[in-house]
Amino acid sequence: MRSAGLGRLGNAIGNGGDLGKRGAVRSQGGGWSASGWVHVRSRSERTVGAIEAYTAGAEIAPRKGRWLWIPTDDIPARVGRRSVTPETYTRLGLANRIGPLVFVLAPSGRALLVVKGASLSASGKSRSAKSLRKNGGLRKGQIAAETIVAFVGIRRTSRAARVDVAVIMREAQASLPGLIDQQLGRR
Repeated sequence: MRSAGLGRLGNAIGNGGDLGKRGAVRSQGGGWSASGWVHVRSRSERTVGAIEAYTAGAEIAPRKGRWLWIPTDDIPARVGRRSVTPETYTRLGLANRIGPLVFVLAPSGRALLVVKGASLSASGKSRSAKSLRKNGGLRKGQIAAETIVAFVGIRRTSRAARVDVAVIMREAQASLPGLIDQQLGRR
């Protein structure tokens, strides 16, 4: 999961087998049978949904409203521990620190939430938007920006599957005879 760029989502996956559960494999007649399983540890809808999206792909659409709002690099990504969204922008105090959001429909048809009359870092540092001073002057190290794009709106997006479970299972099954020979050769 980590190699697919999914971070710690792999911690939500568990596994087991006969050897771990019973301490031995099952005997059947003159031979034996071993089995194993993989399962999702979490009951969280969010975790299960994320795993389904990464294994089967997903279509993402807004739950409330017409747009999915994606923050740009000009505004802070978080305030404290809270992510910045158009809904939380005012509640987190950014309307006072940077300026109020204004909805603009670009000529290309793209929806934007912009902040008018703010400033950005002169060095090009990301997430550095600030309001102008009360007298209209700039803060130290800032340059004036007529408008700053805070959020870009999209109607929907789709994500392709990043992990193919069937391929992983086939690879594991193909390597199983070699692993068994290796273990039997140690005795």
